[in-house]
Amino acid sequence: MRSGYDVVVVGGGLVGTALAYELACLGSTVGLIDRADAGRASDAGAGILSPETTWRTDDVWFPFAAEAGAHYPRLVERLTEDGAPDAGYGRTGLLSLSLSDGDESWWEDLARHACARAPDAVAEISTDQARELMPVLGELRRALFNRAAARVDGRTFTAALRCGCHSRGVDIIDARAERLVTSGHSVTAVDTSVGRVGADTVVLAAGAWTPELSHHLSVTLPVRPVKGQIVHLRVDDEGLAPREWPIAQPVLGHYLVPWPDGRVACGGTFEERGTFDPRATAAGTHELLRECLKLAPGLAEASLLEVRVGFRPCTDDDLPFLGPVPGWERLYVDTGHGADGLLAGPYSGAVLATGVLGQEATLTDAGRRALAAFSPARSVA
Repeated sequence: MRSGYDVVVVGGGLVGTALAYELACLGSTVGLIDRADAGRASDAGAGILSPETTWRTDDVWFPFAAEAGAHYPRLVERLTEDGAPDAGYGRTGLLSLSLSDGDESWWEDLARHACARAPDAVAEISTDQARELMPVLGELRRALFNRAAARVDGRTFTAALRCGCHSRGVDIIDARAERLVTSGHSVTAVDTSVGRVGADTVVLAAGAWTPELSHHLSVTLPVRPVKGQIVHLRVDDEGLAPREWPIAQPVLGHYLVPWPDGRVACGGTFEERGTFDPRATAAGTHELLRECLKLAPGLAEASLLEVRVGFRPCTDDDLPFLGPVPGWERLYVDTGHGADGLLAGPYSGAVLATGVLGQEATLTDAGRRALAAFSPARSVA
């Protein structure tokens, strides 16, 4: 551990680790402080990367999400060149599904937006074609297929980013960040459980735990934890191995994400409790298994592997906080991605890295607009 760094990033989940990696790629000396909280969203998520089928229609979020999706293959290539292991990213396609009369109008709205956004990638297919792609599915009413969609495992991708950080000279400090050290209105260091870490710039990227540090500066970051539980099953029948299955996502219901090793993830619950209780619960598991088997009764004989729990960092307007903290110099924040953290997190790190280093001119128009729209100044008190 050095005595000081160009940038210290607090938070070693997907977002913070991606940011540290991008800063190092741009030539900064970086320290990444990681206390490895139980229940961080990155460790639980089975990420759906399908910006084409997002419900959100505003003219800032969708271009940002589209660039976030396109950023993944480039980032995977860079990590591979830096010697990182398999990052757990794969292009699988995604089925957006209507299961009954009650959700068909929702499906039609989604289909209209998605087909207009990406006519070369998204199209309606027959329900028989959908079941050919994913044989365990039950009764369906309508099916939309996005062949451009991909999936990523949060744990695996964060581990690959961590390896990339090592290759790029990032010091990963396994410690608890306890207090931000200030001089006037500048942040100059972070006190940790293993000592003081000096920094020219500090970025808070600790997910739902970010407000724990900002409140010492009399700054209120309105980020709250929303608990999500995700069940992981294993398909033991070789004839049904989900190696080539697409993601299945009902317009009203829980998704299924298949993996080449025979796993299928079903998620996720949304539990607004305001606390950090990382236990898997009977009620959450029951909800997920009930919805999973309603969508895919062919999974009834699958083995129950585990239930993962994560706390999504959510904001009141469902937009992340990305940029400098008002009233303070040399202090930035990158959090609040909610349920879109695995899609948007790595690209938000790349965007903020340019902002921290004063290189915003290298961003695309969508990146610059997002950096302005996601500014913490809109609601930080």
